[in-house]
Amino acid sequence: MRFKDKVAFICGAGASSPGWSNGKAVSVLLAREGAKIFALDSSAENLAPTVEAIQSEGGTCVTHTADVTQQSDIKAAVDACMKKWGRIDILFNNVGLQSLGGPEELEEEVWDRLMNANVKSMFLTCKHVLPVMTAQKSGVIINNSSMAAISFLYPSIAYSSSKGAVDAFTKNLAVQYAGKGVRVVSVRPGLMATPRITARMKTKFGDGYEEALDARNKVVPMGRMGEAWDVAKAVAFLASDDASYITATEIVVDGGLSASSLGHPWADQEKNL
Repeated sequence: MRFKDKVAFICGAGASSPGWSNGKAVSVLLAREGAKIFALDSSAENLAPTVEAIQSEGGTCVTHTADVTQQSDIKAAVDACMKKWGRIDILFNNVGLQSLGGPEELEEEVWDRLMNANVKSMFLTCKHVLPVMTAQKSGVIINNSSMAAISFLYPSIAYSSSKGAVDAFTKNLAVQYAGKGVRVVSVRPGLMATPRITARMKTKFGDGYEEALDARNKVVPMGRMGEAWDVAKAVAFLASDDASYITATEIVVDGGLSASSLGHPWADQEKNL
């Protein structure tokens, strides 16, 4: 097993809707390959399905609730993980919020909330996990970015800006720590059919949900949106020794969308989604 005796600290490990979220899938996949999972989320209820899935397969998982935008919460979580297992080998920064609209539509507090959740949270986790990894002289930090960091899909100025910041954060940190045994990389998902997205689409489109879903699938060159397992497999590769010479970069998980000139026929449908 690739992660036997490894400890994975997963931020956003829960699922807010039934099904496989990125955090849940990553947690389960790493556990299947031997990792001990420290599952962090703001909601104990959201963490319950992740813990159940891991433990039902004989894996090891403990949970911790925290607000990842609060330094005291992050420090307490890292301390708890260290008290339990004495090390952190993998950090997956997966917490993120999204809101649509440009500068005229977006309220200042929404901008601040997204920047705190999507960027500040990564700064805080790294601030407290890096001393652990440098002391071990080993560790991998994987940040969840987005195709929105480099491409326009629809107006989402705060989300796109935050994910652009994640990319810059990843590269800067990776170079700084490249000689200290720590790799820092990111995954860049495209259009994903995670429970949060599909639940939101069902609420917005109602009877037109299947049509909207079909439009989203068709715009991807591979003919389908991605799923959480696509992200999880990329994260597992990046966290493994198979990627031991990979740092300061990202793996794109988007079915070819970012390289495509197909356009986005569903964009107008999804305003304010």
